[in-house]
Amino acid sequence: MDFIGKRKYSYVLSALLIIVSIISMCVQGFNLGIDFTGGTVMQVKFEKSLNIAELREDLKTAGYEGAQIQELDGGVYQIKAQYMDQNAQDKFSEKLEAETGKFDIQQANAVGPSVGQEILNSGVLALIIALVLMIVYISVRFEWRFAIAGNIALFHNIIITLGVFSLFQLELNAQFVAAILTIFGYSINDTLVVFDRIRERIGNVKRDDLLGVVNLGIGSVVKRSVYTSVSTLIPLFAVLFLGGATTKLFVLAIIIGIIAGTYASIFVASPLWYDISMKSKKKRF
Repeated sequence: MDFIGKRKYSYVLSALLIIVSIISMCVQGFNLGIDFTGGTVMQVKFEKSLNIAELREDLKTAGYEGAQIQELDGGVYQIKAQYMDQNAQDKFSEKLEAETGKFDIQQANAVGPSVGQEILNSGVLALIIALVLMIVYISVRFEWRFAIAGNIALFHNIIITLGVFSLFQLELNAQFVAAILTIFGYSINDTLVVFDRIRERIGNVKRDDLLGVVNLGIGSVVKRSVYTSVSTLIPLFAVLFLGGATTKLFVLAIIIGIIAGTYASIFVASPLWYDISMKSKKKRF
């Protein structure tokens, strides 16, 4: 397959995905969880059957009109409200029980606003440090053109993952930061394998022969990249559909990142390196 000859199609597809993602992030923003904003989240299961409309009305009557409700599996409801200490949580339970009847609190988490901001700042700092170290590593291991192409592809994967979460207003929490860091490592590893195969073949090839060499380098690992990604995605999809509610968004973020990373390592990173090398006035390799 002529990967380099058809690179304009992959550039257009990537550009469309990135544009949609950026527009969504600017217009809709993100649905930040309590890990970042502060607040209280409870997962409760009621003895009597309730739907979301009834529960929302009961919360309004109890004085918690602004609480957000999400129905989980097994008749469990997740209620997100402003930050409440233990005494406030006890009063909340008493008032809600008076309206809905008895219920079981399966899980309760409370994060103060200042702690949430600290977690957000730490997450952003972790991503920046990871990115800088990645640039340094690729520059030392290969050379600066590979570093530029690899990190553009890395940004491509992260922006698309963020875009999906913004577009569908999926909750971002501390686990999402861990998922993004996982995507950093997995996608850049896939890209480096492709880069290594290209570097093995470039040697002292003439400028006009570079296209064929890059195509051979990509073609030699494309099956390996696809097989590795599929074998990784199978257990992830199993966890997504069969695992607990607390892991679903974490796993979903990794799935999106792996799919975007596999695509980018083949159709974005290497073609970008080819274009940068061909336009460079200095020594190519």
